[in-house]
Amino acid sequence: MTDLTKIPVTVITGFLGSGKTTLIRHLMANAGGRRLAVLVNEFGTVGVDGEILKGCADENCPADNIVELANGCICCTVADDFIPTIESLMAMDQKPEHILIETSGLALPKPLLKAFDWPAIRSKITVDGVIALADAEAVANGRFAPNVAAVQKQREADENLDHETPLSEVFEDQIACADIVLLTKADLAGEDGLAKATAVIQQEAPRKLPILPTTEGVIDPRVVLGLNAAAEDDLEARPSHHDSHDHDHDHEDFDSVVVELGEFPDPELLSEAIARLARDQSILRVKGYVAVKGKPMRLLVQAVGERVRHQYDRLWGETPRATRLVCIGEHDHVDADAIKATLQTAATVEA
Repeated sequence: MTDLTKIPVTVITGFLGSGKTTLIRHLMANAGGRRLAVLVNEFGTVGVDGEILKGCADENCPADNIVELANGCICCTVADDFIPTIESLMAMDQKPEHILIETSGLALPKPLLKAFDWPAIRSKITVDGVIALADAEAVANGRFAPNVAAVQKQREADENLDHETPLSEVFEDQIACADIVLLTKADLAGEDGLAKATAVIQQEAPRKLPILPTTEGVIDPRVVLGLNAAAEDDLEARPSHHDSHDHDHDHEDFDSVVVELGEFPDPELLSEAIARLARDQSILRVKGYVAVKGKPMRLLVQAVGERVRHQYDRLWGETPRATRLVCIGEHDHVDADAIKATLQTAATVEA
């Protein structure tokens, strides 16, 4: 790579819990000799995904090349966060040969693409491609909206109503901006689910897109890296609900609550509590680390709606044993006290 060559950047977008971090872990492990750098933009001030990825660092992508930006949407903090981070990566003795950007699950990707036109960086990097991830099972069942039945009932009550929830707009904008769509968790969706999800995305996409199933983030890197899309120069082909005005998507549509607790007696009690949060309080996403009584390893928790997945990922070591969970939901549905009470109850029940 010469100094005149633009460094390719792959933007990985997708709704909450669609598997972006899992895909990046796979790409890090199968970099094909490329020196990688990763930028992780999380919603809220507490990051989880960046720490997960740093645990997978290797010679192709050392820990110093993994940067977490948790001070808000990077397209809203371009001058303060995004540009300086890119410039610091460019100043490394060994420049990265490819940069992966994991956007927040609540982010609209198009404003980020516009940031690549900033004079400080536009001659140095280019958007190689935008990869949109969609949970196949969720999309097949219409769960990119928080309560599909309620939305449908509202629409039926007023035939003139053209109401779209913030979640549907996020989903549609992510698809519209993509060069490739990956249907994740294909094993859970099955053939019928994949067919339904594919049909939904084909209907939403403004142009014909490759739509590929994947499980556990496994995809040949040659399929998603090296697209040479120069997406920053192709914005007209990537329509957005927000094209009629400047970047003004409302992050206040969503809110997050950080719950800090002690040890849990039983992971299954925690899973049941998280499922109740999804059912009763429309919590969209829960992620974080949990201290389990009698277990020397910390428990990594990733939940999308009522689907909760957890696994022990590493020893606590010198890190204080404590539970820290980030709960994300639509702004009007987030009741911090109720969320904390639900999780606290599960933490105090004897197994």
